[in-house]
Amino acid sequence: MPTTIDTGTDELLCEIRDRVAIITLNRPEARNAMSDRLTPALRTMIRTCGENPDVGVLLLTGAGTAFCAGGDVKGMGAHRDPKRLAMSQEDKIADLQERQRLLTGALVSVRKPTIAALPGPAVGAGLALAMACDIRIAAESAFVSTGYLRVGLSGDYGIAWLLTRLVGTARARELMFTAEKVDARRAEAIGLVNRVVPDAKLQDEAFTMAKAMAEGPSIALRYMKDNLDEALAFDFSTARDHEAERLVRTTMTADHREAVQAFIDKRKPVFAGK
Repeated sequence: MPTTIDTGTDELLCEIRDRVAIITLNRPEARNAMSDRLTPALRTMIRTCGENPDVGVLLLTGAGTAFCAGGDVKGMGAHRDPKRLAMSQEDKIADLQERQRLLTGALVSVRKPTIAALPGPAVGAGLALAMACDIRIAAESAFVSTGYLRVGLSGDYGIAWLLTRLVGTARARELMFTAEKVDARRAEAIGLVNRVVPDAKLQDEAFTMAKAMAEGPSIALRYMKDNLDEALAFDFSTARDHEAERLVRTTMTADHREAVQAFIDKRKPVFAGK
């Protein structure tokens, strides 16, 4: 049975089903834009689900017909937070750095597979949130945009770093400097999303993938994430040596022994995360 998690606000929903934490941004009337209630709750859920041993995969999605429109543009104008307006520039920088660290920073650091299911637009910080996940599945009607150019901003939440590593430096510059809308099929073609599915099948397809991963050997998956992260940071010989160390560790797990025995028995393995 699914377990509903209290997020502290109706702007963010979370339930755990078959070891998948389904985290849903729930401001459909605002295209699930970030808010002073949604964003802190999302930070908490990322940390909580990332640490929960009963969760094998995090699946992020949006209610309605959007994933996340990024920052609330209305809040950038007349409705600005007076407390933030009164802060010094240095304090504003430190505040944003901390909020970024606890959102996309925390999401990238989760040692479990993470999937973003895009029912519609992922724009600005919303695109950064999707790219901070390991895998992105988009509905056919979805589109993405960096968006910052349209509001005279330079980018945040690690979008330039994430975008460059997904699509390469030339394409990343094009998408940042133009803020063009990239439809789902083109996003798939340039490597920005992993796959595109019919709108009506998005949530089922995303959950099916998440469930399959959640049933997998969690120790091996964690080490795979470490290996893949290091592929971007270390030279070949260092990454290769660390990869060997982790493989030897996984040979000593109960999950490895179960996988081998299941292969011999011609049955599906049942992993216990040990």
